[in-house]
Amino acid sequence: MTAPEADLFGWSVAPFTGGGYTHDVYRKGAGPGVVLIPEVPGIHPGVLGLGNHLVASGFTVAIPSLFGEPGRPVTLGYTVATLARACVAREFAAFATSKQRPVSLFLRALARDLNALTPGNGVGVIGQCFTGGFALAAAVDDSVLAPVLSQPSLPMPLTPAQRRDPGLSESELTAVADRCANEGLCALGLRFSEDKMSPGERFAALKARLGEAFEVIEIYSGPGNEYGFGRMAHSVLTDEVREVDGQPAYEARKRVVEFLTQRLSP
Repeated sequence: MTAPEADLFGWSVAPFTGGGYTHDVYRKGAGPGVVLIPEVPGIHPGVLGLGNHLVASGFTVAIPSLFGEPGRPVTLGYTVATLARACVAREFAAFATSKQRPVSLFLRALARDLNALTPGNGVGVIGQCFTGGFALAAAVDDSVLAPVLSQPSLPMPLTPAQRRDPGLSESELTAVADRCANEGLCALGLRFSEDKMSPGERFAALKARLGEAFEVIEIYSGPGNEYGFGRMAHSVLTDEVREVDGQPAYEARKRVVEFLTQRLSP
């Protein structure tokens, strides 16, 4: 059994401009809005499989194409080349600590736009891997009610400071923490226990700031784990999902849908 995948069938596309940037955005579905930010190398078949699952679960999904070629299957060479380009892009500030990333301004604008077009009082934002922390940065805007951080990997965790860094600026984190304390905002974080790209120190730092408002799902991927996750297991909601009850990544995907439904229902 393999992870769910899909193609671009049924997705509409149009450019969207916000925060000084323009990217194509793929949209599909009806119901409350969810911004699904792709992981590197882009809107690959696994991301589209996740998008279709969210659509089938009753959401309007908007996927911004921030890098890569939409619909293109993942290969090692394609992933490495895309990652290399993304790492040097000012928009993402891949190595900076305590940094407001320019892409967050685009994502907040997209969240506001999606909120205006969909039912309910706000939208969800799912970030993954390279874009995982962008979901929390988007939650500075009050249109975002349900940020989901799946294996957030920025800044690249090369030093202890980078491993501890939450992936957004201090002012952004303070704004999110204030929303958690005063508005009932909650966030959901997902990672594999042995994932060096998404270090446990990052989740510990976020938990210290957000407290009970930050729900963490950590899937054990150490030696001899029951479900055979490799030591490089990384993509909780795409590559590692097997649609079998009890499989931890599948159960994590179920929890994401439940979280979005609870937070976004009109």
